[in-house]
Amino acid sequence: MSTAQRVVVDPITRIEGHLRIEAETDASGKITSAYSAGTMVRGIEIILRGRDPRDAWAFAQRICGVCTLVHGMASIRSVEDALHRAIPTYSIPRNAEIIRNLMIAAQYVHDHVMHFYHLHALDWVDVVSALKADPKATSALAQSLSSYPKSSPGYFADVQKKVKTFVEQGQLGIFSNAYWGHPAYKLPPEANLMAVAHYLEALAWQRDVVKLHAIFGGKNPHPNFVVGGVPSAISVHTAANKAVGSQDATAVNMVGLQTVQNVIKQMRDFVDQVYVPDTLAVASFYKDWGGIGDTGGNFLSFGDLPAKGFWDTDSFLIPRGVILNKDISTIHPIDLDKDDEIQEFVSHSWYKYGAGDAQGLHPWKGETEFNFTGPKPPYDQLNVEEKYSWLKSPRWKGKAMEVGPLARVLMMYAKGHAQTKELVDYTLKTLDVPVTALFSTLGRTAARTLESKILADAMQGMYDELIANIKAGDVKTFNEQYWEPSSWPAHMHGVGLMEAPRGGLSHWIVVDDGKISNYQAVVPSTWNAGPRDAQGTPGAYEAALQHNHVMFDPKQPIEILRTIHSFDPCIACAVHVTDPDGEELVQVKVK
Repeated sequence: MSTAQRVVVDPITRIEGHLRIEAETDASGKITSAYSAGTMVRGIEIILRGRDPRDAWAFAQRICGVCTLVHGMASIRSVEDALHRAIPTYSIPRNAEIIRNLMIAAQYVHDHVMHFYHLHALDWVDVVSALKADPKATSALAQSLSSYPKSSPGYFADVQKKVKTFVEQGQLGIFSNAYWGHPAYKLPPEANLMAVAHYLEALAWQRDVVKLHAIFGGKNPHPNFVVGGVPSAISVHTAANKAVGSQDATAVNMVGLQTVQNVIKQMRDFVDQVYVPDTLAVASFYKDWGGIGDTGGNFLSFGDLPAKGFWDTDSFLIPRGVILNKDISTIHPIDLDKDDEIQEFVSHSWYKYGAGDAQGLHPWKGETEFNFTGPKPPYDQLNVEEKYSWLKSPRWKGKAMEVGPLARVLMMYAKGHAQTKELVDYTLKTLDVPVTALFSTLGRTAARTLESKILADAMQGMYDELIANIKAGDVKTFNEQYWEPSSWPAHMHGVGLMEAPRGGLSHWIVVDDGKISNYQAVVPSTWNAGPRDAQGTPGAYEAALQHNHVMFDPKQPIEILRTIHSFDPCIACAVHVTDPDGEELVQVKVK
């Protein structure tokens, strides 16, 4: 690369939704400026106005098709928080909290495994190179890393044969979208073959582990929820004693709970025997990426997985707080009520605020009014001096923050969580990289893996507590008190917080006379993928790309993909259009 240029990647593939990245490079190919643009609008906030708050979760959950439960969870928590603020005695049954924790943790492990193998691994693993591997040597490599039973030479030979069939037919299918042969790929053929085999294993594994969501939520994706608890009643009766049509006939019984136990074991086995060893093995060939992709060192976590109720933040497994400038010796508190802490800006976003676009708005006072001023497609480049994204720019005390697995692992590490400290220290020692490598593309990817191990292990304790409660006679999973809006005060407001796999998620609700008067969802990928604010401060994606990226070939932007995928982007994935009565206006069929 001999001249400076702007590299455009649109769309970024292997993500949920629609994302465009524009990166300016100097003559050496180094990225000097980067711009992140969400290219489709969501609009759920508008659709929810005037609706019953108890129904909001069913709409909000459709914000995303990948994070199948997180928006539903944040939504019901927003209503519950509004009730708790108005009526402090309002609470959620402990069994419901445990079931929610199990569903959230299962979503983490499922999502992280799927992301690593099916969305991110192809940035590091050369599938075509696997054809050159020796299955016997691959077997020896795999067995040196873990005790996973599917590690025989014959097994890897069969996988290699499948890949060869794809290549010879010129139809790589699910492996078609990558830059095979690019000099950035460093794994030996045997490591590539092992990773491809585990890619296929993860496809089968994920079909089984989603059963947990189906048992507790009735289905997956998009399980069912209810304000005040969970919709899964618990039955202690045997199948022979169930009356036809009774609650027991559709409740979670010991057969379903045993399936949950089996799912937890499957999750732990795969994480321990496949995911963690693969991450360490792959990372050992890419240690230079421990010095690439730093966002600046500001991290935010809302915290989650309560042991003593959601309003007891000290009982959270994942702590709440903010880390500034990579200083893990100090965790700053978050005040959700202060107007000048969490705000959203639209200086470079295709929205407009009534009092002017330069100010930031607290989500309870947030506005969602579309104002597209961008170029008419098709176009070559965005005007990044003006508005250039459908994503807003969230800030904490005016600072851009990174959210996600790295933020959470750092928060647990800073709080002295023993297992987190042990895993992080072991990883740094195994890879022989300094602690500063955590603040990078490599660190972000490793943190996701370590978090999966922590949560998969924690699920067993959650399950044991649920079973102990049931054996003690406690089967309550729903608090019916204050279910009817007629029992609510005329005005309420609340915030539903959770740590989604991709980071801190918050749904902010204002309720007047039993109906939603304002609703704002501030999602993880808005924190990370948002554009510059009024001060020109880049969002996390933009800042990370501006840190030590040198492109080999702008037509094969694998360097950009590696860092963007390390965040696991989940951009607003659809345009939702309804009339004032909620009826569908248009239907589009794709043949």
